[in-house]
Amino acid sequence: MRGANRLVAFLTTLPARNRELANLLLAVLIGVLAGYGALLFRYVLMSMQWLFYQHGEDVLTWIHTVPWWMKIALPAGGGLAVGLIVHFFAREAKGHGVPEVMEAVVLRQGQIRKRVALAKIVASAITIGSGGSVGREGPMVQIGSSIGSSVGQLFKVPSLDMRTMVGCGAAAGIAATFNAPIAGVLFALEIIVGDFGLMAFSPVVLASVTATTISRYYLGDLPAFVIPDYSIVSLWEYAFYPVLGVCTAMAALLFIKVLYAFEDGFEAMRIPGWIKPAVGGGLLGGVIIFFPETFGVGYGAMNLSLTNQMAGWALLVLVFVKILATSIVLGSGGSGGIFAPSLFMGAMLGGAFGCAVNAIFPALTAQPGAYALVGMGAMVAGTTYAPITAILILFEMTGSYSIILPLMITCILATIINSSVRRGSIYTTKLLRRGIDILAGRAGNVLESLLVSEVMDHHIHTVPESASLERIIWTFKTENAPYLHVINAQGMLTGVISFRDLRAVLNEPALHHLIIAKDLETPQPVVVTPSDTLQTASRRLVNKGVSQLPVVRSVEEPFPLGTLTESAVTSAYNQAVVRRAIIRQEN
Repeated sequence: MRGANRLVAFLTTLPARNRELANLLLAVLIGVLAGYGALLFRYVLMSMQWLFYQHGEDVLTWIHTVPWWMKIALPAGGGLAVGLIVHFFAREAKGHGVPEVMEAVVLRQGQIRKRVALAKIVASAITIGSGGSVGREGPMVQIGSSIGSSVGQLFKVPSLDMRTMVGCGAAAGIAATFNAPIAGVLFALEIIVGDFGLMAFSPVVLASVTATTISRYYLGDLPAFVIPDYSIVSLWEYAFYPVLGVCTAMAALLFIKVLYAFEDGFEAMRIPGWIKPAVGGGLLGGVIIFFPETFGVGYGAMNLSLTNQMAGWALLVLVFVKILATSIVLGSGGSGGIFAPSLFMGAMLGGAFGCAVNAIFPALTAQPGAYALVGMGAMVAGTTYAPITAILILFEMTGSYSIILPLMITCILATIINSSVRRGSIYTTKLLRRGIDILAGRAGNVLESLLVSEVMDHHIHTVPESASLERIIWTFKTENAPYLHVINAQGMLTGVISFRDLRAVLNEPALHHLIIAKDLETPQPVVVTPSDTLQTASRRLVNKGVSQLPVVRSVEEPFPLGTLTESAVTSAYNQAVVRRAIIRQEN
């Protein structure tokens, strides 16, 4: 115990001496803990499946032996247990977890409660083990990120480096779960951290490699999917794969829309929140009775699609059934990821598309399994808007490089289409619905909660359009105002005058009696209203390159009410940040 305390003390003071070395050492520690966390999660998940069904093998080999009523009762029971865990222990364990990590990085400087890792392990293991149609990657991202945050808090890592610690945990979680160290790094940097700089890149890589090493030591160095060696049969296939990219983009948009529609539907139910996952589990059981392929993660069904062992019509139907099943589980409050369901949908849709083109052009196209493989990556890219991660994780999960070019085409195309149609990915949409804009950053989200009316200066300096130059100069001298607001006969703002506007005429005495305010004003200035947010005002200040903006009653009736200065916006932001920090400490 004394040695551990000495280690904490040493690493706590090390950042002051060598910040980069300290982060690398902590990255190794996070990688070790996340690697063993992934193993623990896997064994807990297997134990839960055994507890519910007394089977540990792939579900398709034994699900037909389970009575129909148990297929409803057991997922419902699992949902009830998850609802209680989420409600009474850690609400962050609800859902797919990645948005919660992104929110912590943007708004809370990477601070995640220590209990989240344990709650997520148990809740997600129960959800998946009882039949929940969700994946393991979201839980492991949240588990790993919680570990990274806890290590950062323990060793008092500076706030600037906390998000790197969270990224280390996320990368380690993905790497250990999928045996994909490169994809783990890119997932963390592309989605969680949003920073590819060397200060963030090096620790994240080290954590990912460490976690993968631990995973391979215990589980072996085997790809998640063993598939035939597919290749491009003819150049004509390059005309078919873009069509697949468009199809997967549409399916991804449908998945996002249906998922959040179910979330709204369950949210509107007037029953206790902890019961809703049980209701979702019961509904899922009804789906499993007719479509057992949707049970759990679904790797067995994906392997059948990748090895050309399913009919085209069955593949197409399973796309929509999986969307329904996953939306029921996550919408009701179950715990699990959307990465594996996206892989499942992509494999089914790609396989169905491959069956169609192979039937029409058998001599020009590869087997449907090749299209299923490409569809997996495209669906992930279309839902997460992370094409680099999608491309590399498919490569690492299959060990196949032969169709990397079609994979790149479809992933990029699906991402471009969906990001053009819908602003938020399946992760950021959840945050946008809470009023959190990841693209705006931490400052943007703080300023979005403040209004111009809260910080505006009501004292303004106005002159009529007919005011002479002498009066304008006299007003500047006596009022010590950087800007004057020019108003018309109705009292509405028509323009502003600054010192800069006077320079051209001050050395022309003959013009002093001829020039009036209307001649000098900058007409139609950029304005804000009291109901605008400070984020909107800040954006207009930056775009216009000015230090203050007139505040008017409305754009249609621009009666001047005051001014908003850049310094007032900065002061309001700093006060809001401090206030939030105090509230978090009190809670």
